[in-house]
Amino acid sequence: MRYPLRPFIEKRNNDGVKTKTINLSLEIVRRILRLAADEWRDKQGATWLEMAPKIKLFRITDARKPHSLSVVEEQFLFRQLPSHLLRMALYKANTGCRQEEVCRLRWEWEKQIPELGTSVFVILGEKVKNTEERLVVLNRIARSVIEEARGMHPVYVFVRQSKDGLAVPIKKMNNSGWRSARERAADAWERVHGTVAPQGFRRVRVQDLKHTFGRRLRAAGVSFEDRQDLLGHKSQRITTHYSHPELSNLIAAAEKACG
Repeated sequence: MRYPLRPFIEKRNNDGVKTKTINLSLEIVRRILRLAADEWRDKQGATWLEMAPKIKLFRITDARKPHSLSVVEEQFLFRQLPSHLLRMALYKANTGCRQEEVCRLRWEWEKQIPELGTSVFVILGEKVKNTEERLVVLNRIARSVIEEARGMHPVYVFVRQSKDGLAVPIKKMNNSGWRSARERAADAWERVHGTVAPQGFRRVRVQDLKHTFGRRLRAAGVSFEDRQDLLGHKSQRITTHYSHPELSNLIAAAEKACG
């Protein structure tokens, strides 16, 4: 019997789509089929399918390696970003937050720490990829971004100005504005340096800002455990209830990425 998804897979492969993206689509189909076989029922109480067919995902061999921005590359890129994306990029490159955690960041998640003269953000577990509450510590660059954004919108931290002059939330950073700025930055690099821009820089992704933060922490000698906490990775010791000395230590570690 012909595999019904094969034409779709072949079309996506011919279009140059990465294996991970194809797998994400197959996971959705697999999830729907399982629901049809296990949970969804007709008026007679019978499931839509007797059994869900097995869908095997492909082994990923074409994933692009993350690119950590150098300080010079960051300067070239950030100069080309529109102001709303610049704020988000600076914040992301200094907190290691994921794109969704940046776009959905709310003022109600900010917690003041008067004893340390600063604030942190605590993102709800339901908004975090690993489902655990995420503590976001602010170094001086991230803190300056937050202060600049304060008062722009009553709910969301990061917004842009619409054509009507209204402040509206930003759904994603990886948009046409990001991609256009990335191309302009690579062109500017080639004009200044007289050489082809590094491939990773010309194709730099929003996610690479998180890798950049992690790489800078490591280069600055920040311990593995502190890097795990600052990047929001799942850990047995991670908690949003830090003592003031622990918070002070994390803030000092995050400051090392500012260099």
